[in-house]
Amino acid sequence: MTLSKWINQKLFLSSSTSLETKSQQLVETKKALKLSVITQFFPPDYAATGQLIEELVRQLGSVGVDIEVFTGQPGYAFKSSHAPAMERVGKVQVQRSRTAQLWPGRIRGKAVNGVLFTLRAALHLLRNARRYNILLLTTAPPFLTILGYLAHTLFRLPYVCIFYDLYPDIAIALNVIPENHWLARFWQRLNRLVWQKARAIVVLSPAMKLRVIANCPQVADKVFVIHSWGDPDLIVPIAKQENWFAWKYNLVKKFTVLYSGNMGRCHDMDTILEAAKLLQDEPIQFVFVGGGAKREELVKEVNRLGLKNFIFLPYQDKEVLPYSLTAGDLSLVSVDTGMESLVAPSKLYPVLAAARPVAVICSRYSYLRQMITDANCGDTFENGDSYGLAEFIRLLSQDQELAKRMGKAGRQYMRAHFTPQIISQQYLDILQKSIDLDDWK
Repeated sequence: MTLSKWINQKLFLSSSTSLETKSQQLVETKKALKLSVITQFFPPDYAATGQLIEELVRQLGSVGVDIEVFTGQPGYAFKSSHAPAMERVGKVQVQRSRTAQLWPGRIRGKAVNGVLFTLRAALHLLRNARRYNILLLTTAPPFLTILGYLAHTLFRLPYVCIFYDLYPDIAIALNVIPENHWLARFWQRLNRLVWQKARAIVVLSPAMKLRVIANCPQVADKVFVIHSWGDPDLIVPIAKQENWFAWKYNLVKKFTVLYSGNMGRCHDMDTILEAAKLLQDEPIQFVFVGGGAKREELVKEVNRLGLKNFIFLPYQDKEVLPYSLTAGDLSLVSVDTGMESLVAPSKLYPVLAAARPVAVICSRYSYLRQMITDANCGDTFENGDSYGLAEFIRLLSQDQELAKRMGKAGRQYMRAHFTPQIISQQYLDILQKSIDLDDWK
């Protein structure tokens, strides 16, 4: 049986299978998982990749997987730039290396800092590779997956890659490097080499899967779509009248449109801004929580236009998210033109958990359109359709019962498909199969 057929059978098992049952099955397998996870970002960093990995390893640890996380010191933390060099929580041990912070906020600085982290991670692998039987690598930083190829070559250590973003494709789409640049061609060749030796490749959307296969058809049978998730036990519906965050920022009596998370180069801020201009004389408030490359530009444009219906707030601590995400009446998710197969917005899933309707700005070809339709939790708009977005916002502000029904439907859909328990089970199946050499053959 091939890896693809085996995992596809597992991914379509009844969702009623409990983690406790799977833990018993894990004990009965030929090999117990000894997992090494390498990622540049990990809490207390608020970077989304780190938050997702922390929740994933916590779930895997709860079913008996021995895990070591190698990461860096926080570079995007709220309260401290330092965390323990070594700490253990249950079955998860976290080791942090020092982190360079050269030219923070600039593409060049991020690239250099990512290279330095990758070199430290390589030294860590050289010293410790024989302690594990499977390696899980993220694309934070983008070229980190090369370590999987090196570990396989030197130690025959199998590895699985998680693609949060696709590089160099994003760098090309953003005009950071030309498509025919030698670096882009070299990076793509290197990717194909790394991908072909990986036991499995995890992507976050069907469009990303198609993109990977188009770049390297030889890996078609080992690319798997596993979505991000939201935690319905952490993010629970809270009425605005009972929400201290909504009271603190004077949002209780205004219909509030919330954008929470990264305002990065891959996100469409222009469509949102134009919709806000159309609604500037109505009792509708836009609240942007987070940061990113486009935040400063957006703030400047709002000030230049003299718009009074905007509030900008920084990233919030994880314990504040249940209140910030439920302080809005409608949440926004956006993907910029041409980015639908390169990124997948992880912010969508906690938004659904908050039981608020969602407006998604994306290409007509995006998988998000079908998801929102299936969930019946909001609507989608093409990039540039500011008028349609403004009309939808106006509709929900005037029919809050409709907004409540959409929000409730979204939370139910998320609970049925995208909880930490459901998603971690899919990762567990892939990881366990990846070390079973008999079935691999």
